[in-house]
Amino acid sequence: MPERWDPDAFRARVDGVLWNFLDEEARLLVAVDDSLAPVAEQLRTSARHGKRLRAAFCYWGWRAAGQPESDALVRAAASMELVHAAAVVHDDLIDDSPLRHGLPTAHVALEAVLVRSGGHEARAAARSLAMLVGDHLMVLAGRLFTTSGLPAAYLARARDLWAALARELVAGECLEILHTGGRPDTGTSLKVVRYKTAKYTVEHPLLMGGLLAGAAPALRDTFRDYGLPLGEAFQLRDDLLGLFGDSRRTGKSGLDDVRGRRPTALLAETWQAADDSQRQWLRGLLGRDDLDGGDLRDLRGLMLELGAPQRIERMITARVERAVRALDTARTPPHARRALRELARHATDRTH
Repeated sequence: MPERWDPDAFRARVDGVLWNFLDEEARLLVAVDDSLAPVAEQLRTSARHGKRLRAAFCYWGWRAAGQPESDALVRAAASMELVHAAAVVHDDLIDDSPLRHGLPTAHVALEAVLVRSGGHEARAAARSLAMLVGDHLMVLAGRLFTTSGLPAAYLARARDLWAALARELVAGECLEILHTGGRPDTGTSLKVVRYKTAKYTVEHPLLMGGLLAGAAPALRDTFRDYGLPLGEAFQLRDDLLGLFGDSRRTGKSGLDDVRGRRPTALLAETWQAADDSQRQWLRGLLGRDDLDGGDLRDLRGLMLELGAPQRIERMITARVERAVRALDTARTPPHARRALRELARHATDRTH
């Protein structure tokens, strides 16, 4: 790739890697038995969407450490997107979310297939199948990484980080489940954000690329100082878009987090600023299955009145500034610093 980074060209490269890899895996699955075709199709479609930010952070972790352009590294970086695809399938299943990118989620799509085929207990079977799709995607992430073409000695440098990535991702999802429906608390919400999303979105991919490249300890510290606050800012933006974004662009309902009583920082900031009567109203709203557009409008109005979205915006701004400042003293090629600054903007200044 040229020194001037082209995000669209990079996304196309990663898409090509993922689609070819998953097409082959789906073919092998169907070769076991034709009845596995719906499961194979979910493997194919699981990674069809996305901005490929995680792959991009891995790529620039490698380049920031002074390594040259590498097709093998792009394959290794693409494995980060399969980690994300696995997390999304599991997250949608846990939250019982019906839509992702405006399309049926894996368990919903599989249920529709089973209903058409006349299968008994279609919902339970579809949820079990979706869980296995997510599990298989995580396994495939490791396979794509280890067969990327990078030398074995390079791959060995990242072995412990793979274990930490999986552990902390699971820990974050567990924390969200354990705190769902509990008293909203900003500190708790930020801890969930950190482990469920922030680390595997920015910090871990960036460190993965750096470790593969043999980055020095000081540079790895820079990656952490940049990656963690930026990952948190990414998810805080996602929480804002979940309630205040255009569902036609986000591809999911604006009321999902409210119905699920998920411990978002936005809800916690609203709760903290609310008086007793407002909290009583929130209690009656959270967890209801029959919420509609009017409820969404009223909730947005209360949040704006209490200044919660504005405080989340300030949190985002402060974290992005902290992340970008971490690059100022980094001994990395100028084109890598430019790309990482651009990625910081791309990850947090978005509408979907």
